[in-house]
Amino acid sequence: MRTKSIGKKKINIVTLGCSKNVYDSEVLMSQLKANGKEVVHEDRGDIVVINTCGFIDNAKEESINTILEYVEAKNRGEVEKVFVTGCLSERYKPDLIKEIPDVDQYFGTRDLPILLKHLGADYKHELVGERLTTTPRHYAYLKISEGCDRPCSFCAIPLMRGAHTSTPIEKLVSEAQKLAKKGTKELILIAQDLTYYGLDIYKKRALGDLLKELVKVEGVEWIRLHYAFPSGFPEDVLDIIREEPKVCNYIDIPLQHINSDLLKSMKRGTTHEKTDALLAKFRLKVPDMAIRTTLIVGYPGETEERFQEMKEWVREQKFDRLGCFTYSHEENTTAYVLEDDIPQEVKEARVEEIMELQSQISWEKNQEKIGKIFKCVFDRKEGNYFIGRTEYDSPDVDNTVLVSADNTYISIGEFAEVKITSAEEFDLYGELI
Repeated sequence: MRTKSIGKKKINIVTLGCSKNVYDSEVLMSQLKANGKEVVHEDRGDIVVINTCGFIDNAKEESINTILEYVEAKNRGEVEKVFVTGCLSERYKPDLIKEIPDVDQYFGTRDLPILLKHLGADYKHELVGERLTTTPRHYAYLKISEGCDRPCSFCAIPLMRGAHTSTPIEKLVSEAQKLAKKGTKELILIAQDLTYYGLDIYKKRALGDLLKELVKVEGVEWIRLHYAFPSGFPEDVLDIIREEPKVCNYIDIPLQHINSDLLKSMKRGTTHEKTDALLAKFRLKVPDMAIRTTLIVGYPGETEERFQEMKEWVREQKFDRLGCFTYSHEENTTAYVLEDDIPQEVKEARVEEIMELQSQISWEKNQEKIGKIFKCVFDRKEGNYFIGRTEYDSPDVDNTVLVSADNTYISIGEFAEVKITSAEEFDLYGELI
């Protein structure tokens, strides 16, 4: 019986983890397609490439379970080959080879040309900036740098992604132009650290310079900022957010904690007082800005008193958007020498306390929106509702705006004016104007 040649086999890319991994998978898919390969994303294929996450315990567990799932499928004859790439593979390759030897090959985060060779493809330098996007056509992630130079004690990203490397402005503008020609209207800027952008190649923080060029791209209507580091934040960016209509009044700035002693142990380069001063500056310069943050509970040494300090701070700050995670004790990080002294059940209870508080804050803020009109972009239709977002909301992680489809039709990817008629903790309901 003849088997299909390597050129005819369908390659299935499976993406786990954060938006940076989504971006990397899209680059891989573009390269494969340019080599004449049939490629799908999280569908059925003869060859499977799993792009893993190795950030915290839950992510590692999901990645390992996914690898095992496809290895079992391979052993049943349902797929021919299983390749693993991404952060988990970068960090734990020797252990993975030993523990899951049935994987055909493991690759690190910067092994794209080698991975392509194993898939019967050549790395095409002329395709830099080209991607086969997996997000809805109207929005796309734009990764402006790779790696991280920050010394955060709890974080393993530098072990997996390497040192910070900025992508030159002209390359990012070119990529944005290509995306816009394909229908992208919203660019979501991502990096391990937006704040650091440009220091390596321009010898200064150049996020503001990048934004000034990106707003010139025709067809792009919204530009959103994700993952800014609080220490050394370039204040000229605040002026651009305030003055430039295309830059959303939104920022994602993971603050992690507020107790000054824990921030010092975390090596965050800031204090309770400095963090409050930065947030006050944000709100002074851009009064209409939505601030998203993420927090860690259960870090070594987080006494009940220190946790209550953070809880009270959350109550005072009233963040527009907030996520909370339990501390994960990661080997080879500088915090690993500390005793992981908070029981897991206490960590999880603290997450629940923070998120319950944030749910009430979000409900109160959403009640204030009733009767107001917002420009929204619509991402999809679910059941009897069109699901959209305001400029204050990023896809998948933030609030949504629901408009009944009973007597209304909205084109997916289009913008519309919506009057809010009612609100819940994380959902707004409205009608077209």
